[in-house]
Amino acid sequence: MTDEIINKVAESGLFELDLEKYYPKEEMLNLDLKEYLFMELILKEKDFRDFIRQHDWSQFKGKHVAITCSADAIVPTWAFMLLATVLQPFAQHVVFGTLDDLEKSLFSEKLSQVDWKKFANEKVVIKGCSKVQVPVTAYVEAANRLRPFASSIMFGEACSTVPLYKQKKP
Repeated sequence: MTDEIINKVAESGLFELDLEKYYPKEEMLNLDLKEYLFMELILKEKDFRDFIRQHDWSQFKGKHVAITCSADAIVPTWAFMLLATVLQPFAQHVVFGTLDDLEKSLFSEKLSQVDWKKFANEKVVIKGCSKVQVPVTAYVEAANRLRPFASSIMFGEACSTVPLYKQKKP
């Protein structure tokens, strides 16, 4: 009789999908239009366009930017669009919304680039623990994208999983 320790998790044939590796490494910034409103209430087109012309947009180079307005003001749609057009040559990614919206958009973009076919007939565990906060939307998107390919989908850690989906036998 041997006392050899067998790693059953390693031999299980499970493929672990760690969504943390899709977390953006670049800085995420919030550009709040509130600062550029007259009395934090009104967007004056001439003043706003002057700001657009004079501002140093290079500070956003390589960053991800969420454009929002935290003031209770009516801001015309074109103002957000104008900001996006001046940010686009510098920022890696620009969205309208909060930093949470930006994070969700970045995950969605990264997950759309995954070759999900490589999970065909695989038993996949979507890793549940991570050092960064992965948005729930990323977990839902990963499950949706895996479903047509994986033979089974689980959530958690390889040693303790919650079954989510199992392909029916033909």
